[in-house]
Amino acid sequence: MTELVEHLADLTALRDRDALDLALISAIVDILQPETAAICRLVGEVGDERWRICAQLVRGQSATSDSVWSKLDSLPPRSQFPLRQLALNSHQVQQSPTVTVLPLANAPQSIGVLEITTKARLPADSLRLVQGILRLYVNFSNLLDYGERDSLTELLNRKTFDGSFLKATVEQEPSRPLSSGVPYGDAERRDAKPTGSYWLAMIDIDHFKRVNDNYGHLIGDEVLLLLARLMCSHFRFHDQLYRFGGEEFVVLMRCHGESAAFNVLERLRELTRQHLFPQVGSITISVGFTEIRP
Repeated sequence: MTELVEHLADLTALRDRDALDLALISAIVDILQPETAAICRLVGEVGDERWRICAQLVRGQSATSDSVWSKLDSLPPRSQFPLRQLALNSHQVQQSPTVTVLPLANAPQSIGVLEITTKARLPADSLRLVQGILRLYVNFSNLLDYGERDSLTELLNRKTFDGSFLKATVEQEPSRPLSSGVPYGDAERRDAKPTGSYWLAMIDIDHFKRVNDNYGHLIGDEVLLLLARLMCSHFRFHDQLYRFGGEEFVVLMRCHGESAAFNVLERLRELTRQHLFPQVGSITISVGFTEIRP
């Protein structure tokens, strides 16, 4: 019981999502001693969803994960793991003789499962214990989402930008720890170092004050929300999108050179220009971008 309380205390002390995922599976491995424990989330567009391992522990080994910058086609498709699909579709625990899958019923931005592999079927009392820990994890994860996301657009907010920007300036070597402050050995990235370089883009809606003055702030908020949705549909699953303040947005992305970054942002500029916003009609955006160096 003391060990469990200590793990729960460690869990609720964290503010980094990678560290939180690792703390959860570390607690499960330490308490239940399964063969493996992993948090897997769906990424990509509907119809081409893939499984990304956010954190995985094999008993007696270091932690591994798929890089947040992994190429989509390098990850396994959703259909490859039917037990995970059943858990998500039914919103209930699914078990085979050696695998237990529990759905993570938190924010839509992070649909996923907790998957535990054991030598024999996980006993009922152990399953209840995992479900209790998982409820705490989900509640705390939702609190992080609440603090990290803009309430209007549901993009990441300015508060979370500094940490992400710092990570982008550090090369992600395969041997680099997945997180710090989690008492479970050295975590390692599972895949090779991602290719390309980091780019920072700042996006501003042109003459946005006129929208608020002419149509009112409710319409202005609708423009911000619709632009955020355009951005979400345009950028890749691992690009990080922020509402930086007012009508300003920031994108952290990985591209192969300046021309590739320019083309992505130019397509967004043109897509926005062609989009018809209710009552307002068309709007335009201005974009500036630069490469991020360590």
